[in-house]
Parts: sequence; structure tokens; C-alpha cells
Amino acid sequence: MAKAKSPARKTGAKSASRQRQQAPAMPRSMQNRGAGDSRKAVQAPKAARPPKRTGRADDGLTRVTHETEVRGTETRVERVVERAPKPSLPDVDRASAGRGRYVYCIIRASQPLRFGAIGMDEQWADVYTINYKDMAAVVSDVPIAPLDSTRENVLAHERVNETVMRDHTVIPMSFGTIFKTRDDIVELLRSAYEAFADVLNKMQDKLEFGLKVLWDRDEIVKVIEGEDEDIHRLKSEISSQKGSTYFARMQYGRLIDSALQSRSERYVTEFLQRLRDVSVASRVNRAIGDKMIMNAAFLVQRDQEQAFDRRIKEIASLFDKLTFKYTGPWPPYNFVNIRLKLERAGQH
Repeated sequence: MAKAKSPARKTGAKSASRQRQQAPAMPRSMQNRGAGDSRKAVQAPKAARPPKRTGRADDGLTRVTHETEVRGTETRVERVVERAPKPSLPDVDRASAGRGRYVYCIIRASQPLRFGAIGMDEQWADVYTINYKDMAAVVSDVPIAPLDSTRENVLAHERVNETVMRDHTVIPMSFGTIFKTRDDIVELLRSAYEAFADVLNKMQDKLEFGLKVLWDRDEIVKVIEGEDEDIHRLKSEISSQKGSTYFARMQYGRLIDSALQSRSERYVTEFLQRLRDVSVASRVNRAIGDKMIMNAAFLVQRDQEQAFDRRIKEIASLFDKLTFKYTGPWPPYNFVNIRLKLERAGQH
């Protein structure tokens, strides 16, 4: 059972602010899914967290169809802002490569908007909208050339999305989504208008937060050895025997693995339950490595952000043997997925 922590005692939470680090260049296609919250999140498109290249337009693109799906289902509590460095796009012959439009996200906007010189390419840095009815794609111009998912480029993608989401609900697009012409983007907005409108309604004023929980495995094993009689007995037998201890060690290892798994699952279940009333939905992704026991994303109503902050800090104060890495807010990458199907002229 977690020990209550006195105010003066340090926990794994080294400060009371949330990490606001930029998204790493991970396959945030987030295909590694765990058991998610039993609540259903909105059903709509999935935008893989960058980098994952999906919708690169080709010459002759005349129609964009779509599949939609909306899901619902780091403690050191710090928030740090990491500034994105200038992206390094490949050297290309711009005249021969031509100019394409890089799409960052979809928003509601009836009039054309400009967001400043914050785009992917230094020469064409202006970020602006291409509009259709009350829908808009947030874009900037880039050469039509391969775009590498370098850290700088991924952070530039994130920078634009985070700027736009300050005042707008966004449907984030996957990293590397480039269209050849303005008309192609208008066609995307036209053909997927109802789906985008539905997702924007469901994502209205909602933000994503990430929570990773880690432990020191050796420290937890010592706790288990002190609490479990069978494991404690085997440990003593192994320490006292002079001959072969192979079978005892095998049994000890199996019991330890089982106890660690059970404790990890119990923690995750408890944390999800404690955060249930301050979030709209949650999604548990695959934990990475031996130290991580929870890797989750939470969809939070904008006006519940402070309540969610407080709850994370409360939980961290109660579990002093765990480290909590808490990040956000992000666009709802884990809860919205967009799949584009691009067709060349003559294929329909």
C-alpha cells in the first residue's frame, strides 16, 4: 500500500509543474495499444503522433477519400517548454521541385487566417489557412521533395499545431502530409467535411495530456520480498544453501515476475480510476522497457486542466517509490486518427 507523504518529504515528483516538452520523434502512430479505459472516447479520424508519413499527394491527384475513426477510450511533475530549432529541409532545386502545401491540422474557420512565419520551410515560413465553407486546413508552403522525420522537422510540426490550438480546436494531421495544389486541399475538406465537422464537435475544447509512470525495479523487488512470505522464504533458502539452488532460483524468478506484473496492473488500474472524473477518456499504450509501468494519454476538457493538474500531483504525493512523467497539453493525437486515401486521375 502506498505511504502517505508528509509535505516536507521529497517524492519522485521533483517539482509541481508539468513537463511541456516537445513530442519526440516516435512512431506516434501509437499502434501499440494496451487495455484502455472502458469509457468510450469519441469515435473519429486518427492522427498518428509524428513522425508518420501518410497523405503525400502525387501528380494527377484529383480525389481524396477518407476513413474516419475517433477513439476514446511523464513523477517528476514538471512543465518545461522546449523551443523547436529551425527545421533543416533537404537542399532541393526549388524551381524543378515545385511548391506544395504542408498540412498541419484542420480547424473551424469561416475566414482566411494567418499565424505568422512559423512554418516548416524558412523561405516559405508563413502559416495560413485554405478554407472551405466554415472549415480550414492550416498549411505552409514547402518544396515537393522527400521530408525526413528529423527531430527538428517533427518539432516544427508540433510548434505550429501548438500555436494554433491556443485559440482553436484542432484535428492534427500526421507528420509529412503534403499536397501538390490548393485545389487538392479544398477537395479534402469538401469530401471529408461531415467527418471533420463531427470530430471537431467531439474534440471541442479538449486537450490531450500524457502520463508515464516508472519505478526502480530493484527497489520494488525488495518491497515484495518483505511482504510475500513464499518469496521471502525462497530468498532465505537460496542465500543459506551451499549446493545447487537452480530450481529454487527458477521458482523465485517466476514468483517475482508474477508479483511485479500484478503490482504494476494494480497501480495502472488505480491511477486510471483516480483520474476518471477529471478526464473525458483515456488510452493506455504499451509500456517501454523494464522501468515503465504505465504509458497513457488522457483527453481532458479545457476547463478541467487545473483539476487534472491537481489530481496528478495528489497521486504523485502518495506513491513516493514511483516517478511520474507528465506532459501536455497536446492536440488529441491519441484520440483522433486520420487516414487518407489518395487517388490518381483515371483511377475512379
